[in-house]
Amino acid sequence: MNMRGIVCALGVLAASSALPHDDKGHDDKSRAGELVNIVREATARFRDPAAAEAENYHLLFGCVTGPDFGAMGLHYVNMSLVGDGALEAARPEIVIYEPLPNGRLRLVGADYLVLAADWHAKNAAPPQLEGQLLHLFESPNRFGLPAFYTLHVWAWKDNPTGMFVNWHAKVSCDSFDG
Repeated sequence: MNMRGIVCALGVLAASSALPHDDKGHDDKSRAGELVNIVREATARFRDPAAAEAENYHLLFGCVTGPDFGAMGLHYVNMSLVGDGALEAARPEIVIYEPLPNGRLRLVGADYLVLAADWHAKNAAPPQLEGQLLHLFESPNRFGLPAFYTLHVWAWKDNPTGMFVNWHAKVSCDSFDG
């Protein structure tokens, strides 16, 4: 191979190795977008909280807020999904709403939650969805739950600190009258 061929080959190799890849050949941003799209499709019908309640999602924990991080909002939890020990991107265990000043609720995202003991009874590795690792909450915790894994997906309201972080910098519980 001549010098020009070597330089071209090294350039192609360097360019391809600089891109993040997973084992399926997609980059991380693409997979993150796929999960957000799955959540939007799976939860669009829950823009009306009555639809979520009709499918066995019910408010637990009041409005979850933090002094420095923004808030998580109102968690409408489907306990039968929480208790099944499984995760499925198209069936979130929790849908999340933000209380608005006019008394209405705005769908802002979904939360996937599995009890750590239930997960590890069938799986050795920590859970993930579309390449996103779930966060471990140890016990004891503010929710009174045993250790659990969770992943918030802020699919309906952009979060300046990230799509998959626990706290949303622009969600507020100020209008919650609960």
